[in-house]
Amino acid sequence: MFDFKYFTPTKVIFGRNTESKVAELIKEFGGSKILIHYGSGSVVRSGLLKRVTDTLDGAGIKYVTLGGAVPNPHLSLVHEGIELCKKENVDFLLAVGGGSAIDSAKAIGYGVANEGEVWDFYDYKRQANACLPVGVILTLAATGSEMSDSSVITKEEGLVKRGYNSDLCRPKFAILDPELTMTLPDYQTACGCTDIMMHTMERYFTNGGNMEITDALAEGLLRTVKKNALILRDDPQNYDARAEVMWAGSLAHNGLTGCGSDGGDWMTHKLEHELGGLYDVAHGAGLAAIWGSWARYVYKDCLPRFKKFAVNVMDVEPEGTDEQIALKGIEAMEDFYRSINMPTNLRELGVEPTEEELIDMAHKCAVGVGGKKGSAKVLDEEAMLAIYRASI
Repeated sequence: MFDFKYFTPTKVIFGRNTESKVAELIKEFGGSKILIHYGSGSVVRSGLLKRVTDTLDGAGIKYVTLGGAVPNPHLSLVHEGIELCKKENVDFLLAVGGGSAIDSAKAIGYGVANEGEVWDFYDYKRQANACLPVGVILTLAATGSEMSDSSVITKEEGLVKRGYNSDLCRPKFAILDPELTMTLPDYQTACGCTDIMMHTMERYFTNGGNMEITDALAEGLLRTVKKNALILRDDPQNYDARAEVMWAGSLAHNGLTGCGSDGGDWMTHKLEHELGGLYDVAHGAGLAAIWGSWARYVYKDCLPRFKKFAVNVMDVEPEGTDEQIALKGIEAMEDFYRSINMPTNLRELGVEPTEEELIDMAHKCAVGVGGKKGSAKVLDEEAMLAIYRASI
C-alpha cells in the first residue's frame, strides 16, 4: 500500500429534476456571468437547454452560450470559448452534456485564467496556475469528468489527442439526473459503461501498491456496471439501472478506486487516445477494441491481479493454473463487450490502419507518455506498436 492524497471537492446533487437547482448552485459558488457550454444539439432538442436558461433567467443570472462540443473535443472550439469568455467577462462555466462538453469547458477555464496558449498544458510544456470555476449538468454517464481532475482535448493540426490533469479544474458542483440519459442511443450507453469500467480497471491492474478496501470497492463497481449495462441493453428506460451506472461513472474517476496504488496503468487510455485523434472514434468503443490486445501483452507481468479480476469480477472458476484463470478472465471480458455490442478489435471498430499509421500512432503515443509508461507492464514504443498490430 502506498501513501495517497484523496481530494474530491465536487458537490453532487443526484436525482430526478435536480437540474432545477442550477441557479442556486451557481450563486452558491459565486457565478454572476455564465458561459453555458454544450454539444451538438441534443440538449436543445430535448428541451434541457431551455429549462436551464429559463431557470437562470428567473434567478436574474446573465449568460452566453456556446454549443458545438463534439466527441474528442476540438482545440479550435476551446479557443473560441476562451475568446467569448474574455469578451463577455464570464466568471463561471456551466457544462451541459457529457464528457466532451465538460472537458472542453475545463480547457476554456484554463485558457481564460492563464496567459498564453492553452494547448501548452496538454502538450506538457507548463502547468496551469488557475482555472475558471466549472459546474456540470451531466447527460451521459461515461467519462467521470463531472468529478475528475482530467480534461482531454484534440488538436486538429496533426490529429493529436492529449489529456491534462490538475485539481484546479475539478467541478464545483455536478447535477446528476439519471432521467437525462434516457434519450441516449444504445451505442452511446454501452460506450459509457465501457469507459466507466475502464477507468476502474486502469487503476486495478497495477504492480504498485494495493489496498483490500480499494480492491473491494473497485470490484463491486465493476460488477455493478457489468450487471446494469446488460439491463440497459434490454431495458433502456430503466431508471434504477441508469442511476447505478451514473453514480458508478462519477466514483470510477474521482480517485476513489485508486487510493493506495501507484496511480494506475492508463496505457489502454493512452493507446486509445491516438485512435480517437486519428479516426475520431467513440472513446468507449476504442477502449474496448484495444483492451484485449493490451491485456494479453501484459498479463504475465501482472498475473496475480489478472487472476483476482477473473475470479472476483468475471466469475471465472478458480480451477487450473493462474495463467489459465487469467486468460479466461480476459476472454470473459471480451465476451461481455460483445454482449453489449462493443468491438473487441479494430476491424470491429470499423478502422483498418495501414502499417504506416500503426507506426505513427505508436510513435505519437510514446511521445505523449514521455517514452515509456505502464504499471501492469512498462511499455515502450516497440511494445505499443506490437499491441496496435495485435488489435487489428
